[in-house]
Amino acid sequence: MAEDADVKEKSEAPAIDAKITDEDIERARRQIDVPKFGYEPPFNMVACRNSMSHFAFGIGDDNPLWHDPDYGRKSRWRGQIASPLYLISTGINEAPKPTGKRKELFKGLFRGVGKYFTGVSWEWYRPLYAGEEVFLEDTTSNVEVKENSKFGGGRVVFETFRYLYVNRAGEPIACREESYMNAERGGSKKAGKNESITRQSYTREDIAEIDAKYAAEERRGSLPRYFEDVNVGDELVPVVKGPLTVLDIMGMHIGWGMGDYNIGPLRYAWKRRTKMPAFYVEDEYGVPDAMQRLHWDEKRARQLGLPAPYDYGQMRTTWLAHLVTNWMGDDAWLWKLSNQMRAFNFQGDTHTCTGRVVGKREENGHCIVDLAIEATNQRGQVTAPGTASVILPSRVHGAVTLPRPPEKFVQRGANMMAEAAARLRGEA
Repeated sequence: MAEDADVKEKSEAPAIDAKITDEDIERARRQIDVPKFGYEPPFNMVACRNSMSHFAFGIGDDNPLWHDPDYGRKSRWRGQIASPLYLISTGINEAPKPTGKRKELFKGLFRGVGKYFTGVSWEWYRPLYAGEEVFLEDTTSNVEVKENSKFGGGRVVFETFRYLYVNRAGEPIACREESYMNAERGGSKKAGKNESITRQSYTREDIAEIDAKYAAEERRGSLPRYFEDVNVGDELVPVVKGPLTVLDIMGMHIGWGMGDYNIGPLRYAWKRRTKMPAFYVEDEYGVPDAMQRLHWDEKRARQLGLPAPYDYGQMRTTWLAHLVTNWMGDDAWLWKLSNQMRAFNFQGDTHTCTGRVVGKREENGHCIVDLAIEATNQRGQVTAPGTASVILPSRVHGAVTLPRPPEKFVQRGANMMAEAAARLRGEA
């Protein structure tokens, strides 16, 4: 996930035929638990009411708790708060810039191979309000290798990255553990596992059925959902997302920015291309364009053996969070959410997000409900199965209290701020 500033390959061939090397795997493992330097600032340096609203707009979540300060002021949280995954758009990284051997350690890895989001696990510890700065530490937490993968018929490497978000006092806000698969693109194309998939077409009657699902969505909102009123087996009212269009991808970028590679338009594109030449591949007209365009460029997607452009994995995670926050109501707290990515979500696909209650418990003063959640496309494929844990208000015990972060995160957050301050004073 560190910015690939030292990549030198410039032709299209490496973009398709690049191989995963033993040296890259060994170096990836040496990066475990070492904080990565942030070469670029986050899209949102400070949380503000507009950017929090824009993020929720970009994922199609119209809960006024994410948009309206006056509405939020009347809630348990006494103000507008950010929707759960807004954190991916922010986080000031104060890790020191690598030099010497550290710089060699973080030189670009897995150059030219495909990088695919495979799953994420989140925990949230406190709400984020407008005006707050968020600080981020980014580390590798695990590296696994599989030979002759079914995904692409070649070698794949799974990397897991830990993102710890804290406030200026070092108090943890949230932690996410996010996994990616590095796969040789040539193997993906040769395997042809997506050749049987064609882009979905719809009749007017099909669209009317989807529209009816949108109309049937329910947001609990200001009506509390009490722990005592929930039973194992209860179904969540579904949330529909799609058919996926280029505009939906654009909407995600409105709130999120351009993601980890921080590409941009015009002069920003030129500046990024001078640093990451291998990330830019000429199109049929000779124009160098970012590899990331496979999320909206149909011809580029087909060159890589895919039937159409596809979404970002982050999108389906936001959709599942939307499902859960709709159900739980504004007085509850989304504590944990995890999901996997089992298949692509191509343009034209429609997903229905569903869930059910699978358990309820009282633990450490919290009234917790556990959920099984999933996103299923129009082909009947469960492309994003997951779980969530929600802390609900109780008729007996009262309002929700926030969960305490793991002690290792509490200590690490404090150390992050102390170490950064020492560097500013010239002591480290």
